[in-house]
Amino acid sequence: MYKNSEGYADPTAGLAMSQVMKEYRQWQKQRYADKNRRKVYVASKYAGDVDANVAAAIGYCRRVIDEGYMPVASHLLYPQILNDSDPEKRELGLMFGLALLRMCDEVWVFGSVSSGVAQEIDEARRLKKQIRYFEGVDA
Repeated sequence: MYKNSEGYADPTAGLAMSQVMKEYRQWQKQRYADKNRRKVYVASKYAGDVDANVAAAIGYCRRVIDEGYMPVASHLLYPQILNDSDPEKRELGLMFGLALLRMCDEVWVFGSVSSGVAQEIDEARRLKKQIRYFEGVDA
């Protein structure tokens, strides 16, 4: 039984505290589940129409999230830091992406396969990662 600061029984406050703690435990459980989502490497075309391809990749990441997973999309990160038109920097970005792919549980391939995506698929096969293909999808 919950007691107030003066030591008297206070069932109303006790019930309220019980409900607050129940909600807090549910929130903690959900938070823990979100931190432990399976990681999905998002492989999609970057080169060519970069603006359209980036917008599509963002949409693919949203889809991954909506399906309950955590997206990893290296092609949305490294071209922001490394010059993709410099072959040496592009190769470095691809290597960083392959390192991230290694930490993922699955690889989802969206749209047509470019040379960079082909490298990611080859690495996923080498690592025996589950690969899912989505052709002709809109973000």
